[in-house]
Amino acid sequence: MIPEDKKPAVKRALQAAFGVAEFEDIRQLTEGLSSALIFRIVVRGKPYLLRVIMRADAMGDPTRLYSYMKAGEDAGLAPRVWYTSIEDRVSITDFVNAKPFPRVIALEKLPETIRTLHALPPFPRTVKYLEVMDGLIQRMQAAKLLPESEVGDAFQFYARVRDAYPRDEENMASSHNDLKPENVLFDGERVWLVDWEAGFLNDRYLDLAVVGNFLLTSEEEEKRFLSGYFGAAPTEYQLARLYLMRQFLHISYVAAFLMLRAEVKPVDGDAPVRGYREFHDGVWAGAISLAGDEARAEYARVHLRQGLEEMHAQRFDESLRIVRDFHGADRG
Repeated sequence: MIPEDKKPAVKRALQAAFGVAEFEDIRQLTEGLSSALIFRIVVRGKPYLLRVIMRADAMGDPTRLYSYMKAGEDAGLAPRVWYTSIEDRVSITDFVNAKPFPRVIALEKLPETIRTLHALPPFPRTVKYLEVMDGLIQRMQAAKLLPESEVGDAFQFYARVRDAYPRDEENMASSHNDLKPENVLFDGERVWLVDWEAGFLNDRYLDLAVVGNFLLTSEEEEKRFLSGYFGAAPTEYQLARLYLMRQFLHISYVAAFLMLRAEVKPVDGDAPVRGYREFHDGVWAGAISLAGDEARAEYARVHLRQGLEEMHAQRFDESLRIVRDFHGADRG
């Protein structure tokens, strides 16, 4: 199960962390999209999470990942870190026995969790997220992976969001950037954030929008969600900015999940597509996996349809106006 060339590194990790040469049980965990090998191991009757990074290039350098994990642990956000080795690319942390995370409880707990995350010492600014995703969207658009009848005017609306959305420093924060259900674990009392591979300094509204797209079903819930995050009733600008980031995510997720498939090819326009709420509720509950190409293609189309619906609504134009007015009048 553990590659032969990694077994000495795992043995060193076990010796350093627990003073033992072997684990008592091991099970590979295959949820999520990480390129690392992840295992639940048992040592002295207690479960732990073993992560073995397989990439040996610069992109696989775990230096930042381990620092994020430690910062998260210190803030009470991430499981305890028992061992890390940058050279071996191996880490061991506590294993979280995750329980169902009902949406109503998540809406109560996650705003404070994200606020604590964003208050961490600044992460490095490794990429400009909006620009990177814009490049991916352009490549996907050029590849013509979706039927024209389904795309409609989505890219025109996306361009309006891209051009209007602010790039201001005061809203940059230490961000996880991948707060999907597999990485937001609930043990029945506390929320734990795991898999910090995608962390970097980013727009605070990205983390809020990722979670919001899973959980928020009304403007009233958006207000409560942002009130929990900011500690005060949100302004119309804050609501508009969250709304626009959610639209950006709809289209960027179309590109990401179509381009992440093992076989990048045009989508079957006749394949069935579940509703946005049904699909997201299923992912949040762990009933729908995004591991296969068909699921990823459907998820892309789910976001496309939702994005088109929301960007044709009156609120879209109103949110653009609010953000433009705020930065035009108050920021110059």
